[in-house]
Amino acid sequence: MRKLGTIDLEVLQLAVNQNGTFNETHLENSKLKRHGVGKILDTLASLKDRKFISMNENGSFTITELAKEILWSSKIPIWAKILRLLQIKSCDLQQIIETINSSEDEIFNELEQLRKNQLVLMSPQRQDEKLIKVYEILPEGIEVIDKTETQGFENINFGKNKSDGEIIGTIEEVLDQVKKLNCSDDEKNNITKKLELLKNKLEI
Repeated sequence: MRKLGTIDLEVLQLAVNQNGTFNETHLENSKLKRHGVGKILDTLASLKDRKFISMNENGSFTITELAKEILWSSKIPIWAKILRLLQIKSCDLQQIIETINSSEDEIFNELEQLRKNQLVLMSPQRQDEKLIKVYEILPEGIEVIDKTETQGFENINFGKNKSDGEIIGTIEEVLDQVKKLNCSDDEKNNITKKLELLKNKLEI
């Protein structure tokens, strides 16, 4: 993945939030000003050099398609966006939602799948006297997202372990055999529904 720092991410997120283009006023009214003018100018220059933003004639900046392909493209699966984001920094659920701009249910389900596959770690942390869940990427998660650079997203199958795949294969064989059983259609349908339900649970 094209490497981003935390301030790089903040600047690009500002651009996304402003429909792709931001100016000096947007910067002044954002949380970025806490970094100071010097750091912001250095970050803008670096992003421009890496072709992640372009400068317009009026002095505003626009996020490029190249930068959008890191986290904000519809072509990227949600699980990959989450891993890429967590490569940059640890986040709580709300931060992930605000960055990725998908529904809470979708993101939470993907996070749970990533956690079950030991690609991300969830740890409770106390912030402002509240206990929140913070997610961070694990070494296995970094390996998976690095593989997407050469293999693409479709060839990455972390969601099912080998035993699940074997079970699903067996269920499909049994479903074929059920069709040949010498029993009523109602009985066949009842068995098929139960097997399909089990298969769907394993595929999730």
